[in-house]
Amino acid sequence: MTYKALTLTAAACLVAGIANAEGSDLTVFDWSGYEDPGFFGAYVEKHGSAPTYSYFGSQEEAFTKLQSGFEADLAHPCTDATRKWAAAGLIQPIDTSKLDNWDAMLPTIKEVDGITFDGETWMVPFEWGNTGLIYRTDEVPEDEISLQALTKPEFQGKVAIPDAASSAYAMAALGAGVADNYTNMSDEEFKKASDFLRAVHPNVRFYWSDAGQLDQALASGEVVAGWAWNQTELNLIWNEVPAQMMRGEGKGIATWVCGYVHLSNADAPEEQVYDMLNALTQPDSGKYIIESWGYPHSNSEAFEISDQELIKTYGFDDPQALFDNSLFFDAVEPELEAKMLQEFERIKSGF
Repeated sequence: MTYKALTLTAAACLVAGIANAEGSDLTVFDWSGYEDPGFFGAYVEKHGSAPTYSYFGSQEEAFTKLQSGFEADLAHPCTDATRKWAAAGLIQPIDTSKLDNWDAMLPTIKEVDGITFDGETWMVPFEWGNTGLIYRTDEVPEDEISLQALTKPEFQGKVAIPDAASSAYAMAALGAGVADNYTNMSDEEFKKASDFLRAVHPNVRFYWSDAGQLDQALASGEVVAGWAWNQTELNLIWNEVPAQMMRGEGKGIATWVCGYVHLSNADAPEEQVYDMLNALTQPDSGKYIIESWGYPHSNSEAFEISDQELIKTYGFDDPQALFDNSLFFDAVEPELEAKMLQEFERIKSGF
């Protein structure tokens, strides 16, 4: 099956031919794909060219590379990483008085752990989304789907979950009813979450590390349910596969928030740093990511100017309801994170 590619905007034309601009001195350390100029057209219009981009494949890779001395001006982690990055001296606080769109940010997003802490703001939120149980609606009735159902014999060989301890334990914490203490579970709560993963393990077709593998397995019917990012749901919708993410009060869903941080070793002019942050958080940037990428944006005004049918189709018509019923991916206590990693390997091995 051919999957819909994320479209690049004609705003790329802005990169060339703009008079009286000196060019960009900015370097951005980012996930591949986010060099899409649809996100920062206002910056290109002002400075005459796009920033220089370097890429990482995971937050762990980015952290290691920055610790080794890699230099850039802005980077794009998620909120569960910012406390670690700040403690390592890799990032510097954000001056919110220089952010044109700060007051328009979704209030709940600004309050997520990892945005502001220790009396400082460390990240400008850009995009957010959900991780949840995506299931084939033609195979599993809506009133029968739940996280707890994944332990039932009828799901044998029909489930896929991430090969990532933190995400798997987020699902398990929700399924076992201990999500309130996800970042600092007691020994008893950790055992409940681990027991839940052990109960699901016999039904796991595979532990996925490539989202494309999961997309194809759900599309073909190889699996009927998988714990995944909302991008998988969108890929299936775009390709007319009868599937959706399980939503609703008490069902169990997680929310992630990612954004841009100002690196401590930045040497680009501060004006360009904040011009870029302001371009990324404009309503037009939000409209673009919603309509072209299918990710919700941090600016509340973006939802008002976006295609309302798409907003409804993608499940973004009531962001606050999603937040109220969601587990946010916050930073897990280091000791607990180590336990998760060790126990998850045992569970995957059948122990």
